[in-house]
Amino acid sequence: MAEETKPAEVLLTVCTTCRRADVDPEGPRPGAILLDALTEAGLPEGVAIRGVECLSACTRGCSMVLSGGADRYSYVYGDLDPAEHVADILAGAAAYAKTTDGLVPWRERPVVFRKQSIARIPPLALPEQE
Repeated sequence: MAEETKPAEVLLTVCTTCRRADVDPEGPRPGAILLDALTEAGLPEGVAIRGVECLSACTRGCSMVLSGGADRYSYVYGDLDPAEHVADILAGAAAYAKTTDGLVPWRERPVVFRKQSIARIPPLALPEQE
């Protein structure tokens, strides 16, 4: 019998239509370049990636979402540069994948995740408060 493949618990969603203000508007979309660069670099264990057309963070391109199911916080990040941030994004995704709730300690987050966060979205299933 074939071994079952467990689906990735963490999803990195990258806007493929994102532009940055400092690039040629007629050239390739930096969001699509970021998606390709992350895919080619190799994703951390337990992390999957997908591209989407527009995350409505147009003034903060390139943008992406890091999410992990109903029990984890999700994050929206912007102002990402495919030439500078690939290694940090992958390190941040790996740290996030090791959590059960999506909360990576502040000092363990890459600087790009500390400074370029657009939003932190609560999990669908909030823990019970006492």
